[in-house]
Amino acid sequence: MIEIVIPGGATLSIHHLVLDYNGTVALDGQLIEGVVERLKLLAQCVQLHVLTADTHGTVRQKVAGVPCLLHVIAEVAQDNQKSEYINALGANTVVAIGNGRNDAIMLAKAALGIAVLQNEGMSALLMTASDVICKDIKDALDLLLIPTRLKATLRN
Repeated sequence: MIEIVIPGGATLSIHHLVLDYNGTVALDGQLIEGVVERLKLLAQCVQLHVLTADTHGTVRQKVAGVPCLLHVIAEVAQDNQKSEYINALGANTVVAIGNGRNDAIMLAKAALGIAVLQNEGMSALLMTASDVICKDIKDALDLLLIPTRLKATLRN
């Protein structure tokens, strides 16, 4: 578990990190450099989950060395599938990170929703659905590895 006390705000007790795959931790089906190392560090504290439609058909191979639970979602109502997944985990114990329109509900419901704006772009819906927007996945993951950064962003 990662516990983060936000000055003037809530105390986050994070048990799960739920990640979108393509556009978030991967680009064109390939894991982004520097992500695996960070995920391995985070896996020592929280359960990692990767949710994906597996657009490129390679996700199982690509995350084989990552200590995570992989869940491939169906092609329809993807936003609802992601939302239901974090609800089953207990949304108040989840940090969710994504970039796509199908991530908006998940980020809004999670205890902490982080949107990333990278090469694939970011859905405008995430501007209001997320708590924090980062320029890339490494910065987003570093918010959890170095929680003082997150405190500085979310304090009131």
